[in-house]
Amino acid sequence: MSHVVDDAPLSSFHKKLALYSSGGPFVDGYILSIIGVAMIQITPQFNLSASQQGMIGAAALVGIFFGAFLGGWLTDKFGRHLLFTVDLIALVACSVAQAFVNDAFWLIILRLLIGFAVGADYPIATSLLAEFTPKKWRGPLLGAFVTMWFVGAAVAYIVGQFLLTFEDGWRWMLASSAVPALIIVLLRIGTPESPRWLVKKGRYDEATKVLKRVYGPEVTLADLPEEAGQNVSVGQLLKSGYGKRMAFITIFWTCSIVPLFAVYAFGPAILAALKLGGDMAHIGSAAITVMFLVGCLVAVFLVNRMGRRPLIIHSFLWSGLALLAMGLFPDADSWIIMTLFAAYALLIGGTQIMQWVYPNELFPTEVRGSAVGLASSLSRIGAAVGTYLVPLALTTLGIGPTMIIAGIITLIGMAVSIVMAPETRGLTLGEAAALPGKIPAKAVLSQRAVN
Repeated sequence: MSHVVDDAPLSSFHKKLALYSSGGPFVDGYILSIIGVAMIQITPQFNLSASQQGMIGAAALVGIFFGAFLGGWLTDKFGRHLLFTVDLIALVACSVAQAFVNDAFWLIILRLLIGFAVGADYPIATSLLAEFTPKKWRGPLLGAFVTMWFVGAAVAYIVGQFLLTFEDGWRWMLASSAVPALIIVLLRIGTPESPRWLVKKGRYDEATKVLKRVYGPEVTLADLPEEAGQNVSVGQLLKSGYGKRMAFITIFWTCSIVPLFAVYAFGPAILAALKLGGDMAHIGSAAITVMFLVGCLVAVFLVNRMGRRPLIIHSFLWSGLALLAMGLFPDADSWIIMTLFAAYALLIGGTQIMQWVYPNELFPTEVRGSAVGLASSLSRIGAAVGTYLVPLALTTLGIGPTMIIAGIITLIGMAVSIVMAPETRGLTLGEAAALPGKIPAKAVLSQRAVN
């Protein structure tokens, strides 16, 4: 029995779906970055206190925390197709509403709702992409997903700097996120429902229609490989064998983004503490942002060539050593510091793309969205704590110990990956999601369903 879905060539449908799905991280990067520029005008106009500034900046992150898990649960319950557009429609409305606020309270509320919509889109979009993509291309396309965050951030800074020249330009800045979101919504209209999800819900006729539309009129449900084993509900997820997988993903994801969020958010301050002050700190910070993007692109190229397990282990190892070197030799020449910083940004890319590859591969269809959402939400706790502690650590401990701690956290991620990271390269989605000792079965459907 052939597996048309997993062995299909990469088609224009897959390319478009990958592009439309990546709209979520693009908007995320845009929204989280544009607020930094907008605050230059908002702070004096609203006479904001330091606490209010922090709340406005953090509101979207808090929204992402709650939106990621709820969005994952909703997409498992109601399907990928409906929520694939609804979540961004809410984002468009809230983005436009930001242009009309006149106090900090309502801006915080709207940023919270925007973050909620962005967070919900991650598990929805990645689940849909994983369930349609052939196994050969699943790793690269899911990995490329994260690179769009940096593209969105770069575009936001360009737009923000231009609009700063206008009076009340901050209103246009915050409303501008509605533009890419609206374009993405329009492009997503007509995207079909995941046939894997439809089969799980017993909607065989609808699944057959989708398969024929995407893969050809001769394709039937017999060509769709199915996950083996008993269905797992969200409540049973942590009690089943999948609990270990959830622990692995949450730990490695946290170890990856705690140092990265801290470095990205406080790049200029860290570089200044490393004796790279003034324009050099800002130029260095911009260069490191570019290296983060390049690192993700290199990892996308390597994910099938190296395999998932070697890629994540090596990424943690070498990036962690780069951070340790900065911590041990904070007084080294500026070119050495910049080289180590750039090396970290480049080498951490492997762990970044695996944040979206592993969660979508290691869980079955009925809880894939919930698992991705839960892992994303849990990892944000560590990211928020890490980002909050960086300025305190720089003040109380100094730059050397701060970078050493970041390096140790990164190497903990390597150790966890050595013990727990599986290899899923070349496996079908069903094989990758099956627990050890359970052999994925081909679709076992009634004759009525196949026909």
